Order: sequence, then structure tokens, then C-alpha cells
Amino acid sequence: MTLIDTMISPFSRRLSCTPMISGRHMSVRPAKHPPPSSSSTSHKKTTIANLLALRASKTPITVLTAYDYPTALACSAHPVDITLVGDSLAQVCLGYPSTTRLTLDEMLHHCRAVARGTSSPLLVADMPFGTYAAGISDGVKAGVRLVQEGHVESVKLEGGEEVVEHVRALTKMGVPVMGHIGLLPQRHVSLSGYRVQGRTADAAIKLLRAARALEDAGAFSIVLEAMPNLLGAYITENLRVPTIGIGAGLGTNGQVLVWDDMIGTWSGHKPRFVRHFADVRKEVARGVAGYVNAVKDGTFPDPDREGYDMDHGEWEKFLVAEETPGWTWSPTTLSNIPTQETISTEQKHQQPTQAHPLSTMQSHDPTSPHTSEVRENFATP
Repeated sequence: MTLIDTMISPFSRRLSCTPMISGRHMSVRPAKHPPPSSSSTSHKKTTIANLLALRASKTPITVLTAYDYPTALACSAHPVDITLVGDSLAQVCLGYPSTTRLTLDEMLHHCRAVARGTSSPLLVADMPFGTYAAGISDGVKAGVRLVQEGHVESVKLEGGEEVVEHVRALTKMGVPVMGHIGLLPQRHVSLSGYRVQGRTADAAIKLLRAARALEDAGAFSIVLEAMPNLLGAYITENLRVPTIGIGAGLGTNGQVLVWDDMIGTWSGHKPRFVRHFADVRKEVARGVAGYVNAVKDGTFPDPDREGYDMDHGEWEKFLVAEETPGWTWSPTTLSNIPTQETISTEQKHQQPTQAHPLSTMQSHDPTSPHTSEVRENFATP
């Protein structure tokens, strides 16, 4: 049994013991499918040995980022070879301006969510900015926390020869490491922006030297980001471990994309190397607009398809107990609910009307969708 298999085994057993909870009337139900590690899945677990085999057979390796449980399930179901909990979650999930704002505790939170939904892909996590800057000891502690508390199987470090000793120390402690050279997003300020790397002979030599040093230190794979296609292919041919490209051409052993770039939900800058394989953003807009309109015009929820009945006798008992035996209601009464503007006008002219009890309650409820404030918020993009 290899080192990585030893690390994966307890993790798989924990997932297989996940209890399945049932409940007919929960608004958010537990999934009906079996746990991710169930033997019913036909996808084999990706190991480091598998990645080396894929490289040897010239079979491209697929990598996608994931930041939550549903995305992890999607990566496992189709499946990809490696799921990366990338520090890009700082921007696409948490709204930070760059990856440098992300903390280790935030990363651990998302790692645990992704781990719960991951079965076949090898699970890798970025080590956030600063977690290994103070020294090798701090880097090892952060890496161990990501494995032990975040439940990932390996970590990724940005940098070249300056992080070689960190890679060596982590691998000696049993933490598999993926390297990352070329464009380093965590150093975008010192690089004067997100720029293509290795365009000069000297810069290309430096990147090749860094890749070889990371491999010698024990890195099981290396990400090559934003470099000329020919350089990506040359570095790949001069290494024994798989390379994963992102803006490094077809000559690498695999490709990685940020999930939000791949499905088209990210509204920020679109790098040259990104391709949208879906337009989920358009579907989200259509869904939200449809929901808002349906609530506003009273077509959602449908009483028959999306509502629940009560025994007529029990309902009559309830009304008698409340001393309101003549109370009646039907969906058509919603059309008579006065708007906030109508209520304000009536109050101004001191001509109060006796509104239906339901409409009175909603007109004074600041969270009611019938208030002008909430209606205005819905209209705001």
C-alpha cells in the first residue's frame, strides 16, 4: 500500500459511515443518492500512481476547482481526475479582491465541505498566502492541518526554487505536494499584475530550473500557469511527473480550470485561456427572475401542486376553538391586498379601511414582499 493510499483509506471509511436521514416535509432534504464513497460508483479512486500511469499513456488529466459539497459531487460523478480546492475561492466565493486575503481557517472550512462530496478524484488544496512564508516549520504545520482538519489528500504550493525546502519537508512528513510555477496569483502585486511568464530565454530557463527542483524535492505534479505553449510542452517533456496546464498549451499532461470560469458564472475578467463550457449565469438570471415574477403575480406557490391539505374536520375543530367558525379564505383574496402606497394614501387622508386580517399583518411586516422597500430591493441588480 502506497503512502497516499494509506492516507486515503481512513478518509474513505469516514465517508462510508455517513448516516442517511429521511424526512418527507423538510424544505432541504438529504440527498437520495448513496454516500460519495459507496461501492455503487463505477469510478475508481485517483491515486498518484494513477496520475503517473495517465502521463505514461499520454491520457490527458482533468482538474477542476471546487469550493462546496454540490460542486464536489459533480466533479466526482462525471468524473474529473483531480479536484482542487483552489484559493480562487477568495474571489469567486468570498468576494475578496485577490487570493491574498484568504485565511487558513477559511480554506479549512471549504476543504471540509468539498471532502464530504469527493469520492473518486484526488483531493488537493491550495496553501493560502502567508501560510508557508514565515518558515518551513509553519508551512509543515499548515499542510498537516489541511490534511488532518480539512480532510484533503495533498496540498499545492506556489513558487519555484524558494519553496523547494518546504516541498521536501512536507513530503518527508507524508503530505503529498503539487507544485505551481509560472504566473503565481498570490504574487500578482510583486509581478505587477497577472502577466504571462517565461517569454524571454532567461525567464524560460528559470522556470525550467524551478520545475526540475520541485520534482527533485518530491512534488508529485506541477501546475504550469500562463506561459508560452512551446515552453509548457518543453518543461513537460523534461520532467518525470505530470504537469497540469492552465494557459500553458496542449503540451502539458493535463488541464485545470476554475469551476466558475468553466460554467460561465464568474462576472469578472475572462483570461485568454478560459473557455466557457456552459452558460449557467444566464440560467441563474432566468430562474431568479422567474421566481420573483411568480411570487409577485401570485402564481407561486400553486395550492394544489406546492401546498399541503388538512383534514376538513380537524380544520373545523380549529376554527371552533379559535371562535371564528365563519372564517374563509381563498387565493383570490390576495388580489385585494392593498399596496403600501395605497395604505399610505389612506392614512394621509385619515380614511382607514377595514382590510383583511392577512393584508393588515403583511402591510406592517417590514419583511413582507408587499412593502415598497423590499420591492425596490428586488429590482436592484
